[in-house]
Amino acid sequence: MVINAQHSGQPVVQLDEKSKAIIEQLQHDGRQSYSAIGQAVGLSEAAVRQRVSRLLDSGVMQIVAVTDPMQLGFARQALIGIRIDGDVVAAAEAIGEFGEVDYLVITAGSFDIIAEVICESDADLFELINDRLRRVPGVSTTETFMYLSLHKQKYNWGTR
Repeated sequence: MVINAQHSGQPVVQLDEKSKAIIEQLQHDGRQSYSAIGQAVGLSEAAVRQRVSRLLDSGVMQIVAVTDPMQLGFARQALIGIRIDGDVVAAAEAIGEFGEVDYLVITAGSFDIIAEVICESDADLFELINDRLRRVPGVSTTETFMYLSLHKQKYNWGTR
């Protein structure tokens, strides 16, 4: 793993083929042992442990459990396009504090910010939008895209 110059304020990390292979193994099964990963990628258990530690410490990757919100009682998921008048970064920071927001990006195009939210009900989604989101300084308009069915969600796109 080599950290190069910065891109958009973030360090750019170049991964060697072994680190890429480790990430792909973890994307396939984040619970597998370092020994099993080592066998798959041609490294010792200790070398895999070291590389995984560096990848985690650098922020290149995270190892997390992905849940199905519907099975946990969160019946409403939505994507919200948000237009901002004023400081987009300040608005994004405020919106990012909402517990319902699980994904938040500043974008170019017809929306300044796009937020994915997970709520327990339509009433909770309404309260989030009407009582909290629209009161964030700078929020001028929102457009909500409610999820009817989750057709595809993957986290194993690799390292290309």
